[in-house]
Amino acid sequence: MNADNTLVLVDGSSYLYRAYHAMPDLRADPADPSSPATGALRGMINMLQALRKEIPATHAACIFDASGKTFRDALYAHYKANRAPMPDDLRAQIAPIHAAVQALGWPLLVIDGVEADDVIATLACQAAAQGMQVVISSGDKDLAQLVTPNIVIYDTMSGKRRDIAGVTAEFGVPPEQMVDFQTLVGDSIDNIPGVAKVGPKTAAKWLTEYGSLDALLANADAIKGVAGQNLREARDWLPTARQLVTIKRDVPDLPAPEALTMRAPDIDALAQLYQEYGFKTLLRNLGASVPQGDSAPTQQSGFDFAAAEAEQAAQAAGYKGALNYQTIQDWPAFDSAFKRWMAAELVAIDTETTSLDQMRAEIVGISVSTAPGEAAYIPLAHDGPDAGPQLPRDEVLARLKSWLEDASHAKLGQHIKYDRHVFANHGIQVRGYVHDTMLQSYVLEAHKPHSLESLAERHLGRQGVSYEALCGKGASQIPFSQVAIDKAAHYACEDADLTFDVHHALWPQIQQDEGLQHIYALEIATSEVLFRMEREGVCVDAALLAAQSQELGQRIVEVEQQAYALAGQPFNLGSPKQLAEIFFDKLGMPVVKKTATGARSTNEEVLEKLAEDYPLPARILEHRSLAKLKSTYTDKLGQLANPRTGRVHTHYAQAVAVTGRLSSTEPNLQNIPVRTPEGRRIREAFIAPPGAKIASADYSQIELRIMAHLSGDEALLTAFAEGKDIHRATAAEVFGVPLEAVSSEQRRYAKVINFGLIYGMGAFGLARNLGIDNNAARNYIERYFERYPGVRRYMEETKAQAKAQGYVQTVFGRRLYLPEINSPNGPRRAGAERAAINAPMQGTAADLIKKAMVAVQQCIDAENPRVKMIMQVHDELVFELPESEVDWLRSRIPPAMAGVAQLKVPLVAELGVGDNWEQAH
Repeated sequence: MNADNTLVLVDGSSYLYRAYHAMPDLRADPADPSSPATGALRGMINMLQALRKEIPATHAACIFDASGKTFRDALYAHYKANRAPMPDDLRAQIAPIHAAVQALGWPLLVIDGVEADDVIATLACQAAAQGMQVVISSGDKDLAQLVTPNIVIYDTMSGKRRDIAGVTAEFGVPPEQMVDFQTLVGDSIDNIPGVAKVGPKTAAKWLTEYGSLDALLANADAIKGVAGQNLREARDWLPTARQLVTIKRDVPDLPAPEALTMRAPDIDALAQLYQEYGFKTLLRNLGASVPQGDSAPTQQSGFDFAAAEAEQAAQAAGYKGALNYQTIQDWPAFDSAFKRWMAAELVAIDTETTSLDQMRAEIVGISVSTAPGEAAYIPLAHDGPDAGPQLPRDEVLARLKSWLEDASHAKLGQHIKYDRHVFANHGIQVRGYVHDTMLQSYVLEAHKPHSLESLAERHLGRQGVSYEALCGKGASQIPFSQVAIDKAAHYACEDADLTFDVHHALWPQIQQDEGLQHIYALEIATSEVLFRMEREGVCVDAALLAAQSQELGQRIVEVEQQAYALAGQPFNLGSPKQLAEIFFDKLGMPVVKKTATGARSTNEEVLEKLAEDYPLPARILEHRSLAKLKSTYTDKLGQLANPRTGRVHTHYAQAVAVTGRLSSTEPNLQNIPVRTPEGRRIREAFIAPPGAKIASADYSQIELRIMAHLSGDEALLTAFAEGKDIHRATAAEVFGVPLEAVSSEQRRYAKVINFGLIYGMGAFGLARNLGIDNNAARNYIERYFERYPGVRRYMEETKAQAKAQGYVQTVFGRRLYLPEINSPNGPRRAGAERAAINAPMQGTAADLIKKAMVAVQQCIDAENPRVKMIMQVHDELVFELPESEVDWLRSRIPPAMAGVAQLKVPLVAELGVGDNWEQAH
């Protein structure tokens, strides 16, 4: 997008309401509740600064509604009659918001007698007619009627981009039909009636069939049922409704689009504004942004930026003004603070500890925040040379225990699962965690970082003290317990305070979307289950692992010798340079690809290709696989047992995979290579204690079932409904033979096709996997789509939807973002298109297994606490249970897993039992 030919139009009225609801109740003086409210003002400044950085443009304007009535009020006396009046504390911020807009360099427009939408429409259409590209920044869906090839709508808060394809995908009609669509549906917010009981789907269906509202009305008598009756009854009203929803495109006496030029920020005006409303971080950053020449910033702006910087450093007073951070070092201070915490509706809690190992970490201190800008720190185990007076840790925890374990006291944290473990290490089972800012961020924008530092900077414009700045780096880093209490207290209070503030920025965004609310509730519940699974751990047979390591070591030596014999000489199997010399110079193998520097590549992809024709690359691959098994699992697993419990406690990372899937570390349970006999043997080391059994329950063909549900393909739905072997059924369709005549080879081909297409595999990939030529692979794919047309339709519609809105969704509303979906880089875009097809299936599978974990844990708690859920791997749940409870498990767990959702095909969960994990399969 050419900045010189782009006009950015900001829907200021939409911005200010969203800023008001997204930000906490900030005040110019946090200590004085009667001081001016500043949340909407701060939010507007953040949003405008971010937009200017994200979409550089030389021409722009910020447009607000004027006070008073408009021409629509004359058309319809009840227009917007049910809207609540603007809150007083928001109304009071309008004037400073207008001042801030202008000081930031944005042209400001407020036009009497019309709405901001009308001004935006007029300017957008004029600019587009002159060949300019127009970006309207707004969350208002009503503006969708303005979209053309030259006009797009961008919602900075959700990241949604409404171009022609986006509008069509979202509403079911193109932009040119949006006026008729809105007329039929009506607008409850503006109190504009449409046709009774006609929603978006019916409106889109009618307009698709008849082409326009006028044509629909001409055929109204042919519309059957209640909907047709309601349409006929609304016939006289609809022309007025259309006038009300139609945005004017001819508002007179507006500046020409080319006259709306962005200006440099007015440093003096901004400095005065930031100082007046207590925006110390903005004031500090403003000083840093002033050009440093012979004149100091204070001489350019009239304000003492050095003093503001010093105050910021001394107080670390974020955007709210002076902070109220307290260090609690005696019982009277503790009692006073504890009363506040007990009475608070919500508290943010953070722990400072001795370790990142959640099973071994001990508490050094605790920080609590109950309001923006307020926090307290209780140092409990500082042992450095500057350690001051501290309350006894055991006694403080004893006093906090009943409050922490009381679910009626709502609590908030950043990565609450870790803090649960830390408190559990001291015998406290925390209840009442209702919010986790890490999970809020994960639900809203899974593709971005979720650390508290990144969240505070991204959503609040705040930068806190880093751990490295406090404790140092590398070999010189000191434990937190040795940090001076005054510095530790500020750092800890800031963490709790930032967590509280980030929550107020993110939670309102989740509340705006029912799907996101559902996913967030699922993630919170999953966090609780994962905590219990991690806490429980699993038994491993260290002696068996040692024996496997020895066998693997012997096999690795054998493979090395075989490789030496094939190469005709000893060499370093891990050296790309030596491999290239032997492969290409000595043995004359073809060069498959080169590295970026022009060297002949011997990466894994090349080895797999060469292994199809040459034995040496196959031995190299086998050697690498065996060495990884040995170093990652058999050598290491036995050493991971916790000395206190004697069990291995993996860590489940909940906010890493963008699809919603879990990952695990120490050990990584998700990547045990179970397709090889050696890999499967590792599962034999996960054992049940004497008198117990291991059980494994997993979903059958879950992603194919989800594909059937999403695509609605009749043949797939029928196959699953009738309980057919889906790969055999696919083979029968693709090869045109009766089901009973399908050979094992044909079934194998069909299995590769079924799973390959889910992952976006093309003809080349299929040919490579099946060992056939590209033409044959293309024919198989074409035959597959002929038999399953719903799958092709789903894939094409999903790609279009992804391109339009930048994300796809799971069945349950999880958003899966695809930043490269519109990339000009062809391979990246193609990769994103493949991901767009697969992500809804992987994401829905992730949602289902999380729903299953929650439902199964509830079933266990209610009926049989002797059963323990100990691991989750992909679509599988693993249990440890007394032998006497096997029958109960068989009767209760598969139905509980199958019943967590009602899809168009039945969910099926299968259960196996054994003395170890491998036997349970």
